Amino acid sequence: MYEMNRAYLWFMQVEFTFLGTGTSQGVPIIGCTCEVCQSENEYDQRLRSSLLVKAGGATVVIDTGPDFRQQCLRAGVQDLDAVVFTHEHKDHVAGLDDIRPFNFRSRKDMPIFATSRVQDALHREFKYIFEADYPGVPRVRLNQIKEDAFAIGDAKWWPLPVMHHRLPVMGFRIGGLAYITDANQLTELALKRLEGVDVLVLNALRREPHLSHFTLEEALEWASKICARQTYFTHISHQLGLHESVNAELPSGVALAYDGLVESTHGEGLD
Repeated sequence: MYEMNRAYLWFMQVEFTFLGTGTSQGVPIIGCTCEVCQSENEYDQRLRSSLLVKAGGATVVIDTGPDFRQQCLRAGVQDLDAVVFTHEHKDHVAGLDDIRPFNFRSRKDMPIFATSRVQDALHREFKYIFEADYPGVPRVRLNQIKEDAFAIGDAKWWPLPVMHHRLPVMGFRIGGLAYITDANQLTELALKRLEGVDVLVLNALRREPHLSHFTLEEALEWASKICARQTYFTHISHQLGLHESVNAELPSGVALAYDGLVESTHGEGLD
């Protein structure tokens, strides 16, 4: 367990909902006949990874993948104050167009928080959003993520720089919650900011080695080192196995997340 200066801690309730816990193709995969993809257990049916966070009086979504519309309808999301992006891969940004109903309800541009690299990708992939003067186009206001904390509502969001093979990705710590997806390396800054975290969410793709994602074994090793009260694994492939079987293998305080899981933390946050 890492040491931490307690003077930098503060308390804030954070509620979060797993909108999706699957990998880039989701689970089940089109045309796949494996036991996971054929499972009738709802916990084995995973939309693309995304998290809804309520903290500091604001409702924020981390990543808008291809299933974003379906996820918001399923979770009954009525209002959204901001979107935060981890990185630019399509399974994390493809649903950005579906912020339009939130624009309509709020009569405001949607604040988007992303690194300069991700912003460049959004300009390429959604050129019409930034260039078209046309009714009904999504309205956004870009905010750049660097390495310093930024505020959404009354909550501080601390970036957690990680690596997805050679691609820089941002995880985030909000109060006692830390969320990291699409990573196979944690930076020293990320580890420092994970000290004392209450709930850790970490990607665990499958059992076999992968170029750019943690395996189940690697994720378990990091969970043991970081030592959060509760760790959830997300960004899960059908190759990992059945939810019920894998969950039975995991130690106390570690579990597979599933779509629709709602949790909260009153844990200590950074200040």
